[in-house]
Amino acid sequence: MTDDRVLATYLIESPHALEHAAEVIAGEQSSGTFVSVPGETQELKERFGARIESLEPLGTSDRPALPGSKGPKAHEGAPVYRRGRVAISFPLHNFGPSLPELMSTVAGNLYEIQELSGVRLVDLELPQAFADRYPGPGFGIDGTRRLAGVTGRPIVGTIIKPSIGLAIDALRPLVRDLATAGLDFIKDDELNADPPYAPLAERVPAVMAEIERVADATGRKAMYAFNITGDIDHMLRAHDMVRDAGGTCVMVNVNCVGLAAVAHLRRHCELPIHGHRAYFGAMARDPMLGIGFTAFQKMYRLAGVDHLHVGGFDSKFWETNDEVAQSIRDCLTPMFGDYRVMPAISSAQWAGSAVDIWGTTRTHDVIHLAGGGIIAHPGGTAAGVLSMRQGWEAAIAGVPLAEYARTRPELEAAIAKFGKRAG
Repeated sequence: MTDDRVLATYLIESPHALEHAAEVIAGEQSSGTFVSVPGETQELKERFGARIESLEPLGTSDRPALPGSKGPKAHEGAPVYRRGRVAISFPLHNFGPSLPELMSTVAGNLYEIQELSGVRLVDLELPQAFADRYPGPGFGIDGTRRLAGVTGRPIVGTIIKPSIGLAIDALRPLVRDLATAGLDFIKDDELNADPPYAPLAERVPAVMAEIERVADATGRKAMYAFNITGDIDHMLRAHDMVRDAGGTCVMVNVNCVGLAAVAHLRRHCELPIHGHRAYFGAMARDPMLGIGFTAFQKMYRLAGVDHLHVGGFDSKFWETNDEVAQSIRDCLTPMFGDYRVMPAISSAQWAGSAVDIWGTTRTHDVIHLAGGGIIAHPGGTAAGVLSMRQGWEAAIAGVPLAEYARTRPELEAAIAKFGKRAG
């Protein structure tokens, strides 16, 4: 794609001819509407109109993926719903290098179009002008590893549980125990940002006192991702509070604050941004609707997150392992040089999860988060942390998990406790 156009790729379904459906999208999202209007000259269409670059038929269905579509008026008999992959390019001068306007264009009113019974944005190719406007991740993989003090292996982490409800006096010993157990990374739950029962202004100094206390004793300082999700002015103040207290990471529920807010925070931020994708499923769970992760993560990489949640292998959520593996690869695929982000893998993870993660992605540039898989380990949290590292050692060495566990009681106990759920 040239530097003066944006290329958006969609999976579409329509009771109309695919060519007509693609033309409707191109017109609706650029210079056209449902009828010709005064001023819509041929010259204007050529300069500002979107252009169909490719169209690949992908079969048919006898029922629509989504409700509300209408077929051709003159059609007789049961409609046939045609599916295809269509690439449409938009002139950059229609909106300029603006993430909010990009979203309005490539993922705006097209979801409501009656000629479509399914539409999903699956990929984006963006010109250099976006990199000139948005600096991307401030720390990325290398900066995160430096602050966490971890090289040559995954960053092993956990989530504060219970997710909500912990008072400050209960949080302090929990953080102390987690940091003492050797965790590289600890994060707030996405539900816990600045609640009245444990305000962030009280939580930050309490948590950092425990983190520093353990660091003084062990020489290792765990990275703690404080959830600063909120209005923009709150996020800026909260970031400064974490920074001034010696913290090394902030966390934002990116979909809840939006691209513009993340980008604004990034320009202010002096710490890595841990991007949680809460309510991503609302955009992506239906295969014929919304925005796929490949396109989604490109926009938030541009906005400036340093880590991004990708789901988990054999997790409690809806994505398949293949989809999660592709999401990991997406985050690590170079964009504008080195706009790479560290994938955060979570949900029902344990030491044995490393085998499939490594086997399908061949990368240890991940944050591997386990809640119960660490904290509920029969030998305690420290043994749970060690079992996670041992699981990765086995995976990378290509040694069967059970064989590697024969001389490693922490891994052996993890297999006995958690292995059945993966079987």
